[in-house]
Parts: sequence; C-alpha cells; structure tokens
Amino acid sequence: MKPILPSEKYFGNLELVYAFYGPMPTGVTVSENGRIFVCFPKWGDDVEFTVAEIVGDQLQPYPNLQTNLVNPGNVTMTFISVQSVVADGLGTLWVLDTGAPNFSVPIKGGAKLVAVDLKTNTIRRVYTFTDDVVLPTTYLNDVRFDFRVGKAGYAYITDSSSRGPGAIIVVDLANGNAFRRLNGAHSTSPDPYFIPKVEGQILMNRNKDGSISPFRLASDSLAISPDGKIVYFAPLSSRHLFSISTEALRDRTIPDTDLPYHVEYLGEKGASDGMITDAKGIVYAGDYENNSIRKIFPDGAIETIAHDPRILWPDTFSIGPDGYLYVIVNQLHRQARFHYGRDLREKPYSLLRMYIAELPAPAF
Repeated sequence: MKPILPSEKYFGNLELVYAFYGPMPTGVTVSENGRIFVCFPKWGDDVEFTVAEIVGDQLQPYPNLQTNLVNPGNVTMTFISVQSVVADGLGTLWVLDTGAPNFSVPIKGGAKLVAVDLKTNTIRRVYTFTDDVVLPTTYLNDVRFDFRVGKAGYAYITDSSSRGPGAIIVVDLANGNAFRRLNGAHSTSPDPYFIPKVEGQILMNRNKDGSISPFRLASDSLAISPDGKIVYFAPLSSRHLFSISTEALRDRTIPDTDLPYHVEYLGEKGASDGMITDAKGIVYAGDYENNSIRKIFPDGAIETIAHDPRILWPDTFSIGPDGYLYVIVNQLHRQARFHYGRDLREKPYSLLRMYIAELPAPAF
C-alpha cells in the first residue's frame, strides 16, 4: 500500500457570498446597512453593466441600467469602465471610473470619481480631472476617504499605470481640486526585481504573437488608518508595503522632490492587490502568490488568517457592519493576456467572506 504523503496545510473559514457566471468582477463594498455593491471593468468580457448591487441572488445594475450605458455625448454622467466602488459609511457610494476600457488612454472627461446617494440612488456629484492629473497612461485603481479634514474631506486615489508613472492622486472634495503626489517615486513604482509566481508559474505578459514582457503595474493597494492620518499603499508588482502621512500628501508646500523622504517603508507583506483597514488599525492584505489573506498589526506583526486554494487572486476587500471581511476572487492571473491569448479562467468567480469580528475603519 502506498503511503499518503504529507501535503500543504490550508486554513481559514471562508464562506461563499456570491458566484459570478458573467464578466469578471474586481471591486466590492458593503454599505453601513449591509448593501453589497460590485463592479466589472471592461477588460474584454461582455460587460452589460459595470456597477451592480447584489439583491438576493440577482445582480441589478446600479444605480440603473441607463447610467451604465456609455453615452458618447455625456461620458461624465455615465459609467464607462469602473474599477472600484467604496461605500463611505455616510450614505454615499463612491464609484471610481477609469474611463479606460481595456487599459486604453482614458477618454477625456470619462475618468472620474462619482458620488451616488444611497437613499435616492441618484448621482449627487461628479469629480473629473485635468490632463496633468489623469495622464494618457493613468489607470485609476483604488480610493480611500477622510471627511475629517478640509471643508468636505479628501480622497486619495492610486494610479496603477502599466506604462507610465505611478502616483497617489489627492482630491479636495470641497472644490474638486486634484493633484498628483509621489509621481513616479520608488514607492509608487513597480519593483524592478519582482518576479511574481502564481499557481507555481511565473506571471508575465504573454501575447498572442508569442512576445513576452514583465508584469509591471504601479501603485494599487491602498488603505487608510482609522484616524485618517496615514495611508498605506503598495505597487501591484511588489511585495513591499509603504506608508505616508495624509498631511504630507495634502501639503503642496512640500516639493515633489522632498516628499519621498516622508514615506516610511514597512517591510514585506506579500504581493497584494486589495487592502483594507479595520477600526483598530489592522491592515488586511491579500497575497496573490500564496492564495492567502494576511493581517498586518500596527506594531508590524503579520498573521496569515486564510490560506485556501480557492483564493485564486484575492482582489478587493471590504469590511461590513456585520464584522465580516469580504473579498473578490477573480483569477486575474489566468486572463488570456498572460497565456498567449488563451483564457484559463474557470467560472464562477466568487465573492467570499470570513468572520473577523471587527468593524471597518471610519472615514468620519
């Protein structure tokens, strides 16, 4: 009789919240009253609506189908290709529209941050960006908020460009003024020595014509401390974690050449796409190389809380009012662009959750 050999240990109590049989999702957020919203950027799948609410066992276009149908005559008021959705705990769903289907040059006026009133399910305000903020290479990726500073609060957005400078975009929500910070800095740029390995294989851009190139994406992961004073961030193509005070980001009297000296290096956390912070200041980060989810404590200690073969590329995180950590799992690394044009993704994609008994970091 052949012996049963030891094998890798998996752990973490994950529950399936929703299975997606249509296009690939990237973003998820849970509002203060438990409503769940997701988004589907246009990366080649047939996307009927780019923002949806999960209602029972159905996906409903949000706030309605009309808003999800691109109007070439009014790209500012219609969603083009949404990468992130964030409920702020104050009755607003924030929609981050890349305006860049298939990672194209952003459509002028199409890249935007949209505030949707969750009571009336209508758009309350749209923030667009000037050409010196959203560059031809920009890919708006994630966003965090603090409403305790300024007249109406500030938003912080990562530019995770694959062919231009990474940055953190700072937005004054009172007047819409926005500006780039840490533009092309070491901390917002891909690690040039990083070689990602997922499911035992090196992850590279592998094109239909046989050409290959390194997988390089800039600042992506983003989280904010419960007091709004620190943002944590990381390039997608990196295992390193950085932080900077939000005060330094907002202070334009600090020259761009000096701002990197305000960045703190917090060590390796694993290669992550999504990050989120709870009310105690603990950062939760995915590790897409190791099918894992990690907790990073304020003192720097790291604990892996889930390691599961179903965690095939943990993307966006959200913490609900129910004390659960929600995560989109979307097999991003199996897309055709990494496999010479062969799409290796297997449906369904999933929204999973695990109980952490913590609440989300407040933005107010």
